[in-house]
Amino acid sequence: MVKRQQKLDETFAALADPTRREIVATLGEGERSISELAAPFDISLPAISKHLTVLERAGLIRRERRGRVRYCRLEREPLADALQWIAAYGRFWEQSFDSLERLLATQRERED
Repeated sequence: MVKRQQKLDETFAALADPTRREIVATLGEGERSISELAAPFDISLPAISKHLTVLERAGLIRRERRGRVRYCRLEREPLADALQWIAAYGRFWEQSFDSLERLLATQRERED
């Protein structure tokens, strides 16, 4: 349980930055070279590399060298774990809103 919580913490911390979220979104479309990932951003290649390191440490991406080019691809498991965690809280909020709706309906009936 503690290890799973730590991985979730790493996933959410990595996704807290908008540049890293954009990189993840791009990789969701398929594998890209580091230069392709860096192209849309107005930041240096070393800065992109730091973002990629954060994503890699969180297990969200994997880097691979082919010849002189390094490629990145998305690792789906950490995202699936985060989605599962969010979905559990989604059910909680849906149940809470359903309870509130029933309470309000009961109060309206009493007022009428």
